[in-house]
Amino acid sequence: MMKRREFIALLGGATAAWPLAASAQQVTVPVVGLLLSGSRVSSEHVLREFHQGLAEGGYLDGRDVALEYRWAEDRNESFPQLAAELVQHGVNVIAAVGSPAVAAAKAATTTIPIVFYIGVDPVSFGFVSSLSRPGGNLTGTTNFSLEVGPKRLELLADLLGSGKVVGILLNPRRAPRETEIKDLLQAAQALGLQAHVLYAGTEQEFEAVFAGLTRLGADGLAISGDPFFNIRADHLGALSLKHAFPTIYQTREFAIAGGLISYGSSFQEQYRLAGAYTARILKGEKPGDLPVQQPTKLELVINLKSAKVLGIEIPPALLARADEVIE
Repeated sequence: MMKRREFIALLGGATAAWPLAASAQQVTVPVVGLLLSGSRVSSEHVLREFHQGLAEGGYLDGRDVALEYRWAEDRNESFPQLAAELVQHGVNVIAAVGSPAVAAAKAATTTIPIVFYIGVDPVSFGFVSSLSRPGGNLTGTTNFSLEVGPKRLELLADLLGSGKVVGILLNPRRAPRETEIKDLLQAAQALGLQAHVLYAGTEQEFEAVFAGLTRLGADGLAISGDPFFNIRADHLGALSLKHAFPTIYQTREFAIAGGLISYGSSFQEQYRLAGAYTARILKGEKPGDLPVQQPTKLELVINLKSAKVLGIEIPPALLARADEVIE
């Protein structure tokens, strides 16, 4: 017969084991790795849209999914190491923003699903087999920003007239720089514009860009689409107004902040769509079966307030084409 003291000791040991057993039965939430070019502070406002896309798919951060961030701090050369860290961490999905991040993630794994948001043609860059049937472990969304670049130059020419001097601002750290330069310079020549290429790879270099435009006697500026510029669109818009340069970029936020014209798709919407695709993959869908999403509409936004400050009269035909006019 078991003594009373032995029974109490046995009961105590069983009670102590119960929390361990309950903990072992807890369901482990999936982990999504985010591979981003900027920093947490600079990307916070657009990441809210990614979270919204996840939430619409039934995944709340901290409850149904855990997010593992890797920030390149605008140093694209660090992406291979950061992508390798996410693979080693054992994430369930990698969400990558920008072609350098996507290229690094693709090189790091052929099995972990990758959801991208890029501004280039993912087929020509070898990320997917086709837009409708990507195949492999990648899919996502593209705004074809590179392809829209010449169109933004055309809008600038409509505003300024031919024979004008314009600057083209590029990120020197962007992978497709040489191809982009060739296409933009050819477009500028066809439009009768004298184009000069300028570079800014850090936020501290923005002021030098506008100083360079002044030295060139430039009449306007076209900013190339890039994740680095996207998350600083409000800063660029304010600077273009401060330095009195007619400037065009792709995001509505740029025009709201003081930029003269924006033409492109909503990059917040692209982040939300990337979050929604991530949720679908977490539920079991294969990335290779999910078509690459493209913007259904490019919006033209004109800031008339900035035009008045700059002393520029917007042609009636251009105003008539605008989707939104800020007065």
